[in-house]
Amino acid sequence: MTELSYLAAGVLFILGLKGLTSPASAKKGNRLAALGMLLAVIVVVVDLVLDDSSMAWFVVIGGVVVGTVAGGLLALRVQMTDMPQLVAAFNGFGGGASALVAAASIVAVGAAAPTETAITTALSLTIGTITLTGSFVAFGKLQGILPGRPIAPPGGTATNAILAGVGTVAAVIAVITGDAIYYWVAAAMWGIVGVTGVFPIGGADMPVVISLLNSLSGIAAAMAGFVISNHGLIVGGALVGAAGLILTIEMSVAMNRSIANILFSGFGGGPAAEDIGTKPVKRATADDAAIALAYADTVMIVPGYGLAVAQAQHAVRDLAAALEARDVKVHYAIHPVAGRMPGHMNVLLAEADIDYELLLDLDHANPQLPHTDVVLIVGANDVVNPSARTDPTSPIYGMPILNVDEAKTVIVVKRSLSPGFAGIDNPLFYEEGTMMYFADAKAALEDTLTAVERL
Repeated sequence: MTELSYLAAGVLFILGLKGLTSPASAKKGNRLAALGMLLAVIVVVVDLVLDDSSMAWFVVIGGVVVGTVAGGLLALRVQMTDMPQLVAAFNGFGGGASALVAAASIVAVGAAAPTETAITTALSLTIGTITLTGSFVAFGKLQGILPGRPIAPPGGTATNAILAGVGTVAAVIAVITGDAIYYWVAAAMWGIVGVTGVFPIGGADMPVVISLLNSLSGIAAAMAGFVISNHGLIVGGALVGAAGLILTIEMSVAMNRSIANILFSGFGGGPAAEDIGTKPVKRATADDAAIALAYADTVMIVPGYGLAVAQAQHAVRDLAAALEARDVKVHYAIHPVAGRMPGHMNVLLAEADIDYELLLDLDHANPQLPHTDVVLIVGANDVVNPSARTDPTSPIYGMPILNVDEAKTVIVVKRSLSPGFAGIDNPLFYEEGTMMYFADAKAALEDTLTAVERL
């Protein structure tokens, strides 16, 4: 019954992932996956309770209670703008849990472990440790506790290579000899690599790093499953590992960069050029924006992280509804890496009950932009920077972007001319057809709506 229950939990995980492929079934999919995890936890508790020789079920139930309370509070209180940080923290805790399982096995079994168990123990310990430390560095960068710019360790990538080499050799010796000290050396080395490896990565690449760390947390969990012979943990970890890796690859493709370039180039979040924000721009007011939008036939709204920070999703929905009441066709263009997490903008707009059919991805939005009267950009920057298309010297050259500069008029809602995560200027802001509306996104949209209603 235990194994059949784990099989059922695995099926629920898979059905949950399948449900997440469509907004219509996403809530159901999330509930199915949560139900699968609940079933897996119940099986562990029941299994321990039936084992009269063990009192460990007290500890497990205590963990369930603490985890349930913490998860519930986080779900209720964490804003969507902080969701990337929360995901990073979850990755770190997941990797840490797997490392602790491996550590407990080392203490309990030591040299008596068979070779295959020793290998999975070493993998769970080292991958879990690098996930733990790397994830919390990513959390610190996103939360603003740590600098978002790339900070390379002394010696750069060579230092990381040496640390990783020492950690790998120590892990191999541990597997061969069964000496616990080498396990701890391997864990320490890879834990340091987690810190020194993520610090040199800039804020612009944090979404990809979080996705990769998510994959590593799943792999560590699967290895921990092999260590303790838990089929539910193996299946769940494998699903997380595979899904995270696929997402990492898709995001790197969307940025037209290799994963190696993202991890080792130090791109993003660098110091801004001195001349950023010094060129003249065409400033707009709420009335200017209202006139351009209200008398357009077609409007494309491009949401970015600035919309998320201002919690302006409801304001943008209200403005779009007012325009639609005037027979203006409104769509939304969503870049794959807009915001700080894949799907960030989609979730924000769904929270405001915006019809998912109106959300266009890169491939569907770009063909429509040359025929669009007005593009309204709310807090986006790098994903609409034409330098990616026109300037071979730009660090983002070759990255697929939304070609908003091909529209007749562009209105950019932004607090200032400050650069995006890539730390570079955006020539779109200075073009003849661009109007810069400097204000908080929510306030700007609300004022524009009021102006539209007066027309």
